[in-house]
Amino acid sequence: MKSKLIAVWLFAAIVATATGQQVPDTGYSPVIKNPAYEQGLGPLVYIDEGHNNFHTRGDRYLPFARLVERDGYVTEGYAGQFEPERLKKCRILVISNALHETNATRWHKPVYSAFTPGETETVRRWVEEGGSLFLIADHMPMGGAAAEMAAAFGFGFTDGFALDTAQAGPALFCRADGTLAENILVNGRSADERVDSIFSFTGQAFTVPDDARTVLTFNEKYLLLLSDTAWVFNEQTVYKPIKGWSQLAFMEYNRGRVVMSGEAAMFTAQLAGPQQFPAGMNAPYARNNYRLLLNIIHWLDGR
Repeated sequence: MKSKLIAVWLFAAIVATATGQQVPDTGYSPVIKNPAYEQGLGPLVYIDEGHNNFHTRGDRYLPFARLVERDGYVTEGYAGQFEPERLKKCRILVISNALHETNATRWHKPVYSAFTPGETETVRRWVEEGGSLFLIADHMPMGGAAAEMAAAFGFGFTDGFALDTAQAGPALFCRADGTLAENILVNGRSADERVDSIFSFTGQAFTVPDDARTVLTFNEKYLLLLSDTAWVFNEQTVYKPIKGWSQLAFMEYNRGRVVMSGEAAMFTAQLAGPQQFPAGMNAPYARNNYRLLLNIIHWLDGR
C-alpha cells in the first residue's frame, strides 16, 4: 500500500517541479455581471508583501488583485510589519503564503513563523474590532509559517501536503459528493454567483474551531503527508488521514470576520512550466473558482 502511495506522491512531486516556474496570466479577465462597486469606489484591500510572500500583488497574485479591482475594490500592497494605525485604513487584509526569511529560499525544516508575536496580536485585535482577514497558507513550508497566526483564531494549520491517494493532479470539491458545503460563500448573492464545484492545486489541510464553517472538506481519499523537505517523499514520510478536515473555512470573530485557506493557486491565474499551461482560476475546468473568490471578498466586506 505504502509503495503505491509513494509512486503517486513522487509523480505529484515531479509535476510540481516541472511546473515550478509560475508567472501571472495577465490576460485573464472573466466576466463580472454585477460588480460590487463602481470602478475604484470600493474599500481598500491590502495584499501583504512584507513577509517574504510567495504570492504578492505585483507578481503571482496580480490576477487576484485585478479581479478584485474589476469588482470595484481598491488594492494595495502592504510592505513592512503589521501596525494598528495602518491596518485601520483597509477593509480587508489578504495574506498569501508568507514566509520567515530563513525559509524563503530553504523549504525544509525547521520552519519558523512568518510573523512576530506582536504582529499576530495586532492582526487579531484588528479583526476583533471589526477588520476582515483572508489568510492563505499553502503546503509546507507556508502552512507552518502561518500556523501561529491561524492559531490566534482557533484554526490548526499543518505543515504538510494534502494529496489524493488515488491520483495526482488538482483536487475537485463539489456539491454532489458533499466536499463542497452549502453556505453563503458558495451560494453568493444571486444565481449567477452560485458555485457547484471548485478545484484546488495541492496545499495543506487544517482543523477548524467549533464556530467556524467549512467550505472545502476532504473525504477519505486524501492523506496529509508530513515531510522534512518540500516535495520529498519516501518510506520515512509520515502520513495521516484527514477525512473531515478543511481546506477552506470562514468564521465571524467578535466584530470582525476571517476566511482561512490552505491553498493559494486556486485564487489566482498562472501560466506554469515551459509549456505555459493555465494553472488556477484560468484553468478551463476551474471556471467557478473566480466566483468563489469574489463571494469570499463580498462576505468579508459584509455585502
